[in-house]
Amino acid sequence: MALTETVPAAGPSAHEGILRRQSLRESAARTYARSLPIVPVRARGLTIEGADGRRYLDCLSGAGTLALGHNHPVVLEAIHKVLDSGAPLHILDLATPVKDDFVTELFATLPPKLAETARIQFCGPAGTDAVEAAFKLVRTATGRDGLMAFSGAYHGMTAQALAASGGARHTGVTRLPYPYDYRCPFGTGGERGAELSARWTENLLDDDKSGVVRPAGMILEPVQGEGGVIPAPDDWLRRMRQITAERDIPLIVDEVQTGVGRTGAFWAVEHSGIVPDVLVLSKAIGGSLPLAVIVYRGDLDAWQPGAHAGTFRGNQLAMAAGRATLAYVREHQLARRAQELGARMLARLGSLAVHHDCIGDVRGRGLMLGVELVDRDADAGPGGVRPAAPQLAAAVQRACLDRGLIVELGGRHSAVVRLLPPLTITDEQADAILDRLADAIAAADRTTPGPTGSSPTTLRGTTP
Repeated sequence: MALTETVPAAGPSAHEGILRRQSLRESAARTYARSLPIVPVRARGLTIEGADGRRYLDCLSGAGTLALGHNHPVVLEAIHKVLDSGAPLHILDLATPVKDDFVTELFATLPPKLAETARIQFCGPAGTDAVEAAFKLVRTATGRDGLMAFSGAYHGMTAQALAASGGARHTGVTRLPYPYDYRCPFGTGGERGAELSARWTENLLDDDKSGVVRPAGMILEPVQGEGGVIPAPDDWLRRMRQITAERDIPLIVDEVQTGVGRTGAFWAVEHSGIVPDVLVLSKAIGGSLPLAVIVYRGDLDAWQPGAHAGTFRGNQLAMAAGRATLAYVREHQLARRAQELGARMLARLGSLAVHHDCIGDVRGRGLMLGVELVDRDADAGPGGVRPAAPQLAAAVQRACLDRGLIVELGGRHSAVVRLLPPLTITDEQADAILDRLADAIAAADRTTPGPTGSSPTTLRGTTP
């Protein structure tokens, strides 16, 4: 199916009308539509076509949902197969062949030590629903109430998930320092910063005067996505696993965005070799459709029937699309591809940073990449780090869109340009993404001359 074989483009006037009506009708809480004023009408792979006829390379991928990109043939085939079969589309949590196939494929991808005794709970359709279920599970299993979470975290927008996220204030959640090499909370960075983070955690748990009682669980992200694309060091993850295991604290790992090959392993915990007690999964596991589950150790399965329920736990189309996606990523070794291509992209982003003082740091894992922008005219603080530059980041995002590239912003100050391309991108498409990003940064950088008079550049010395 070619990109031009679907819904016809609506035209520039319809494009403007749709955007205008959205702004009048929808709530003030809408977000993506504010920074990305486009009206998608067609999509295939990496490419989106808007109602105005413009084409874009999509490096947002539904916030990491589209592991195979838009409308991948294996996903469409799986959906059509269910539709053509006459199978029920809404079936609550009853057993179906489609559901059985999905669970079998999912369990085949899990770390073996987890899969041996694993149980699965289907939740509401979003990742935040799965986070809520994970909290309820560990509270039920342990009989305890408090939670440990990390600075910079993002786990969702429902009450408890938001309470465990970095920007919230909640008395039931103990905040811990996440190892952030570039802006280390201890001012050291590297292995020393990660070690201090682990010691801080141990001290809070073991000091009778710390005011922190043993919690029901600890939740963390192997790579903080919304927090600014910050990969946790593998040694630090192993320390967190050791600390929690020794104190009988269930470890919840949020792989909503990092899962299904995104970081260069099928599940990001595989990089460190840890086996969590609870895995929170959503986004890519639904193959572009809404699906969220938790997978957990069998001995934690202590809740009573009906303790966690939801009407839309039996989305047959999402399970079919998800099974097809999981199988395709596994069979085509797309996790390895993400690791190799991501490393090359990260290296080229590093070369771009040499030419632009406004780039403070480039980082990531696999095809989860971030470029942190800073105020190059400001004085550097501890460790030689300049303040974040959110206005520059917003200008870069707009310049990217002008050049046909969709990127997202994140980080503590929304100053990190985030790249989440599909795992199926080609080398040529990766080059196009980086060229357009480089040109956008150069254009935004030109508006504020730097102290060293840096000149605009692209990654390959050309303008796409």
